[in-house]
Amino acid sequence: MWTIINLLYVMGEVVKTDLMLKDFSLKKGSFMKNLRILVGIFMVLALVSCGSSSKQETTNQTDVVQTAPVTMPEETPVEEIPQALNFEVNSDSDSATAGSLQTIYFAYDSAALSDEAMNVLSANAEFLKQFPTVEVQVEGHCDERGGVQYNLALGEARARSVKDYLVALGVDAVKVTTISFGKERPLAFGHDGLSWGQNRRANFVVTAK
Repeated sequence: MWTIINLLYVMGEVVKTDLMLKDFSLKKGSFMKNLRILVGIFMVLALVSCGSSSKQETTNQTDVVQTAPVTMPEETPVEEIPQALNFEVNSDSDSATAGSLQTIYFAYDSAALSDEAMNVLSANAEFLKQFPTVEVQVEGHCDERGGVQYNLALGEARARSVKDYLVALGVDAVKVTTISFGKERPLAFGHDGLSWGQNRRANFVVTAK
């Protein structure tokens, strides 16, 4: 745009100069020649200016980028695990890693439940009913005295008495399985009454949660 204005100004100056010449007839041919040259230059610059303006407009249009609104994915709420279930599968009551489940103990050569054992089983039953997804295996154990087969049978009787008592308290029987290890997995390795008393037990192992 400014080039065209400058060009018109130059053309005006040329015309003004030629008109001021005393001998107009002598300069008339020069004036017309200059006028034709300037008109040609004007047309060329006008075309160049139009092309540049069109290119600028095209460039500006190209630079405009349509951006689609970004939709953030909804966060999936993380289900919190109750503190009482803060343990792993295969955790067991012997190692105190099976939540609030506790091991119970038996008298010598007996599968009968003592009052203390029934109190512990009542608490275990409440836990299993509160969290029905938890499944357990009751392991029956014996001390080292007696034969292998005898103790396997005694361990099974102890595990069965525990399950029967839990079921009587309202625990789903499907959630409780039993197994006997006899005297093969002692908790204490002494050969005295204290160690034997610790080995005559029913241990709870978590099989599902």
